[in-house]
Amino acid sequence: MSAPRYSTVAIVLHWLIAFAVLSMVPMGWWMSDAIAEPGAQATAYRVFQLHKSIGLTILALTALRLGWRLIHVPPAPPVSKAWEHALATVTHAAFYVLLFALPLSGWLYVSTGWSAPQDRALAVATSWFGLVPVPHLPGVAEAAAETRRDLAHGALGAHSLMAWMVLLLAGLHIGAALKHQFIDRDGVLARMAPFLPAPQARPEPRLSPGRGAALWGAAVVAVAVVAALGWMAGRPATGLGPAEAPAAAAAPAAGPAEPVSPGTATAWRVDPQASRITFSGVHAGAPFTGRFERWEAQIWFDPADLAGSKAVADIATGSARTGDATQEGSLGSAEWLDPAGFPTARFEATAFRALGGDRYEAEGTLTLKEQTVPVTLAFTYRREGEVARVEGTTTLDRMAFDLGMASDPSAQWVSRRIEVKIEVVAQPAG
Repeated sequence: MSAPRYSTVAIVLHWLIAFAVLSMVPMGWWMSDAIAEPGAQATAYRVFQLHKSIGLTILALTALRLGWRLIHVPPAPPVSKAWEHALATVTHAAFYVLLFALPLSGWLYVSTGWSAPQDRALAVATSWFGLVPVPHLPGVAEAAAETRRDLAHGALGAHSLMAWMVLLLAGLHIGAALKHQFIDRDGVLARMAPFLPAPQARPEPRLSPGRGAALWGAAVVAVAVVAALGWMAGRPATGLGPAEAPAAAAAPAAGPAEPVSPGTATAWRVDPQASRITFSGVHAGAPFTGRFERWEAQIWFDPADLAGSKAVADIATGSARTGDATQEGSLGSAEWLDPAGFPTARFEATAFRALGGDRYEAEGTLTLKEQTVPVTLAFTYRREGEVARVEGTTTLDRMAFDLGMASDPSAQWVSRRIEVKIEVVAQPAG
């Protein structure tokens, strides 16, 4: 005898996946339009990240559901006409195929680092609900720009058309369930709805392996045809989009930091636990703040010997943290801070002048990704016994350092000006 209803695990997985899928379609429609509206950009960005996270969750839950189904025999199908039975089997099989194909096509799309609607590069990292970084599909992000562009347009076209197929099948599935419940009255809906009385078990024969394989094959072919049609419909015109930047040259191997010639003023030893370097700006219409967790500084400073004062700070570019795994993933990419190619940024100040009271100004340079740019740091200096406290600010133009110039050259997503603040607590080194 067949079990009267699906197992508790199968029921929970079914409804989790169902509600997740039904939430994704309106979410996708809304965010696709809202992302171009300045007033909705920040919300649309967050919805995009949520959409990706739910999609990855659907992929994992579907794999779990299929594995559970293979080792736990589902209830026997109801007595029905042969064509109804075949249609139900193809529908269920197509759902499984789509629940794998849709998230994978979305994953492929975001891995390309290309915005198909805007037809330009747009590299955005992916994280699962902002908690765990999710890598791009192997080999996609490293492909040539033309290849990534073609993949992005095709993947988005397939993704969109398969979403319509899910809606069509969902309507068919719901309609069939209601027919069984209110017209046939055969208890089929109760097999997956725990709030309904369980139907009686029945010794219903199942599909032969050959017939079952043929119906599953038909489902795979149907989804493949829809995906192919969407892929072809989404293909772009020939030639790169207008906003594509040339591919960056391979970064040279980073050597050890150059030695620092000391100043003649008082040498200071920085307290790393009480000191910090932070940065802030605007991303997708919302302010953000980050910090560098690893850096070292050598400081020689004396208000009475400004000519002999000097400061050098080496910052580990891979230690940038914002508390948002998606932002951190983007900062760690080659387009932004590129810690793999340029693990260290160096700020070196060699000219100081007093502004009155405890206010000073340091003139120097910041070298990041082989770009050396003049920087002026305004700061305050206060000494209490053997402890000195320094607080300073400067504003950097990220474009001068070739940060995000392929994806966001017009500062549509990330502000051009980035404010950097330092807080240093130090004691005499002697």
